[in-house]
Amino acid sequence: MDVKVFKTFLEVAREKHFGRAAENLYLTQAAVSARIKQLESFFETSLFVRDRNAIRLTSAGERLISYAENMVRTLDQAKSELQLTQAHAVQLTIAGTPNIWDAFLQHWLSVVTDTFNGYAFCAETMNSGLLNRALVERTLDIGMTFDPIKSDDIISEHVSDLELLMVYSSAQLEQDALKNRYVYVDWGTRFASEHAERHAQMAAPFLRTSSGRIALDFILEKGGAAYLPKTMVEPFLEAQQLRTVEGVDEWKRPVYLSYRKNAASLNAILKVQRLINQTEPESAFLLQQASDSNELPSERDA
Repeated sequence: MDVKVFKTFLEVAREKHFGRAAENLYLTQAAVSARIKQLESFFETSLFVRDRNAIRLTSAGERLISYAENMVRTLDQAKSELQLTQAHAVQLTIAGTPNIWDAFLQHWLSVVTDTFNGYAFCAETMNSGLLNRALVERTLDIGMTFDPIKSDDIISEHVSDLELLMVYSSAQLEQDALKNRYVYVDWGTRFASEHAERHAQMAAPFLRTSSGRIALDFILEKGGAAYLPKTMVEPFLEAQQLRTVEGVDEWKRPVYLSYRKNAASLNAILKVQRLINQTEPESAFLLQQASDSNELPSERDA
């Protein structure tokens, strides 16, 4: 079935009018009607109820929308990636959880794109569940997480360690930050269990977030404390906007690179892995700029 038929179906469903859909698609109304009839014949069901002055979706048509959208999106993405691959020796799709990007990948992406000539990269943010599935379904080449992925078809390699520091806003007292405004940041499944052991007596967090960047912005603006990567907070410690909490040891979190055993771009993936092993984590450019100007990026852009 031609993807153009599904694009036509979605346009008719959006406009609820064959004539307007035909105008938007630069087709004749007869061509639009023919494509819809082709789709209805294929599924052996009516997709639209045709009234005198308007049309509406049948229940079958409603159910088809999500499938049609996924099909069009997937084929458009495949076309785009294949065209990009023609212009480059290798294309790699890389994904990480939000915290991986905040704390590690943003700087590393700059390093790797400068190092590998002839490579094209696609960078994505995914939660760990989607990342795992994307690796299995071969729509992702490299996945970066704080916990190894357990699968017979996936290899997870420990490539770096992230150093977490408990910091608090220098604008408030340390004990107030810990007691009233502690921000819990999700640094992976293992972190959650170890945190419960390390801070069994700590009160419930004032705020929970999956993003270290959200936690950083919050405590800089509103006060509070959080475990954040040294790479992220070092500029703000030097600027005395943040301080480390006394008596709390640093906490190293492993970073894992995962890929399929039989990946088509295995040689390129292994080259990237070796580069990551040799790259020291650093603060992202935007965070460094924010500290240098003594204000948050959001304030500077306002």
